[in-house]
Amino acid sequence: MVLGVLGVGHLARSILQGLLRAGFERDAIVLSPRGQGPELAKLHGLVLAEDNRDLVARTDIVLVAVRPADAVESLRGLGWTPRHTIVSVCAGVPIAALQAAAPAATIMRAMPLTATEIGASATPVFPDIGTARPILNALGSVVALAREEDFEVATVSAAIYGWAQDLMRQSIEWSAAGGLERAAARQLVANTFVAAGRLIAEKDAPLDDMLRQLVTPGGITERGLQVLAERDVPSAWTAACKAVLEKLQDR
Repeated sequence: MVLGVLGVGHLARSILQGLLRAGFERDAIVLSPRGQGPELAKLHGLVLAEDNRDLVARTDIVLVAVRPADAVESLRGLGWTPRHTIVSVCAGVPIAALQAAAPAATIMRAMPLTATEIGASATPVFPDIGTARPILNALGSVVALAREEDFEVATVSAAIYGWAQDLMRQSIEWSAAGGLERAAARQLVANTFVAAGRLIAEKDAPLDDMLRQLVTPGGITERGLQVLAERDVPSAWTAACKAVLEKLQDR
């Protein structure tokens, strides 16, 4: 299996770091000569294609990570055959549009996070194509979805990932402004979010029950949640998720 990467930007950079970290063979990864391709090929000792048609000819699975607006056009006329599996990480671009540009290939959508570089991405996929699983499994956990509509909803999590990092940044800044040493604040906040996520991921108790056990009447967690509710933060969060989904659907 040889992997080609078409569209070598920041997400592809993270994915490549994750694959190399997981032990993928360098001579089994072919990069497009555009974008950061030449730089990353030289940095990591990867194969650089002459052009995108050459990339497709050399590979079996092609990760497409171009800008969503360019996704369909980037696939046209590249010599796709039934042996090819395209894994698109272009948010909001439906399979039907991609298939029209590469009718012979099998199309899979995925939405990995930049945490792929440390093997920690939660990656939704549709449909679940077995030939692409070794690549995606190396990048973290894979969440296979039954419908493309479900995939669009799941893609909102990629935005939530960024919002969570911004919330962490703000929490670290607040702690540092209060006198906590910055490195300690960063470690504490980061590990707090990891702990919250792991508890939800590894327990099957209803989330409402878990929260009730956590929120002591009259305690600090309850007080903070009261302030957030008073300022209508839950409604704002829901509105932000809805806005992202609408943007994805509009594409």
